[in-house]
Amino acid sequence: MPDGTYDRIVTSGDVTRHLIAEGPRKVFLLGPERDMPLFDGLDVDVVAAADADAIVCTGFFDDEKEVPEDYTDMLTAFAKRDVPFICANPDLIVERGHRMIPCAGAVAAYYEQLGGKSRIAGKPHTPIYVAALEAAREERGDFDRAKVLAIGDGMPTDVRGALAQGLDLLYVAAGIHVAEYTVNGETDEAILQAWLKSENAAPKFWMPRLA
Repeated sequence: MPDGTYDRIVTSGDVTRHLIAEGPRKVFLLGPERDMPLFDGLDVDVVAAADADAIVCTGFFDDEKEVPEDYTDMLTAFAKRDVPFICANPDLIVERGHRMIPCAGAVAAYYEQLGGKSRIAGKPHTPIYVAALEAAREERGDFDRAKVLAIGDGMPTDVRGALAQGLDLLYVAAGIHVAEYTVNGETDEAILQAWLKSENAAPKFWMPRLA
């Protein structure tokens, strides 16, 4: 990105690191090996599942092939021990090319179905909004929340989070829900608005793709 594009970025990873630091020291990583840097500089030990006092989920070991039910035995054992589940990414699915791939949020939801308790860093949960707005105030001073614009395509995360926080929302139509209102490859605005109404959502703005 060119200089000046943004002043600061706050990610769910930042909030996840805060949740990890607050939690038990022995943690199990449920996610690919490439996510190990998430623990850099934190006073934790990454251990085997049987030895862990907390789970940190960044996704699947192999999100091209796996679904949450593949972890039933592991998650059931964790739930029986009342092990807290820290979820780094609340998205249930994400668009990858022309495919929809399951995300860490789907594992967190399944863990809760099995009786476990989760702590989720990202949207629609409050911690990410608190962290982002605090960072914005540090950069720009105090401001009216009416000047804050949330942008996203996910109904359970981006949309629900923005509405719960009372923020204006720019909805990106060509995202994970695109099949709900696309006709002949184009967004049908009447169908889109009807779908949004059926979801009890009323974004202030929408656009086909983020550009």
